[in-house]
Amino acid sequence: MKLAFITGATKGIGRSTAITFANAGWDLILLSRDLDMMETLRDELSNTQSTIKLVKCDLSDEHNIENSVKEAINKYGCPSVLINNAGIAFNGNLVDISLKKWREIMQINLTSVFQICSLIVPKMRKNGGLIINVSSHASYSAFPQWGAYCVSKSALAMFTKCLREEERSNSIRACTITLGSVNTPLWDSESIKTDFDRSSMLSSTKVSNTILYIAEQPDSQIIEDLTLMPSGGAF
Repeated sequence: MKLAFITGATKGIGRSTAITFANAGWDLILLSRDLDMMETLRDELSNTQSTIKLVKCDLSDEHNIENSVKEAINKYGCPSVLINNAGIAFNGNLVDISLKKWREIMQINLTSVFQICSLIVPKMRKNGGLIINVSSHASYSAFPQWGAYCVSKSALAMFTKCLREEERSNSIRACTITLGSVNTPLWDSESIKTDFDRSSMLSSTKVSNTILYIAEQPDSQIIEDLTLMPSGGAF
């Protein structure tokens, strides 16, 4: 069964990944807080052979996650591949960030991944599966003004490594795709103030093609981490 569960599915990397996987013949469970945008995406993919199910869920709400994801798995089945893509960024001095914003970044970038894995991995143990966590080169490089984001992605990378070791005997593989700057709507967020040359960034399509490549590796092997950077380097 080729069923992929994709979070943050309506914009940027998530949207591109949904399109790439649908065109490759995968069935999809898409998760986003914006139901209208998911329905629009599903309509755009109506010419593919993919069956697409939608889950409305706000990952910033820890209480919403359990109910929404549990209901989705009961209704649509357990995915063979889970792609934790949803994330947010914020730039500002590390110790000047409000506690509310710090908690929001950690909730969406890290804790929601833990919550979703806690619900899906036990179901995966029956037939095995793959978890792909979308990370960043900020997980191992310190960038001024991006401290909270760096911390969240560094923790996500270690979470993935620990999950991989714990679930190896259950035929569950866990990996990261570690990305340099990607040209997505994230850069249009009011919480980010930059003047980067976005034309030099990675494209969402290049990233989603790479995620598909990772997902379609045979069960007998795993790409534990794949780092994809713009050829011009970090911004």
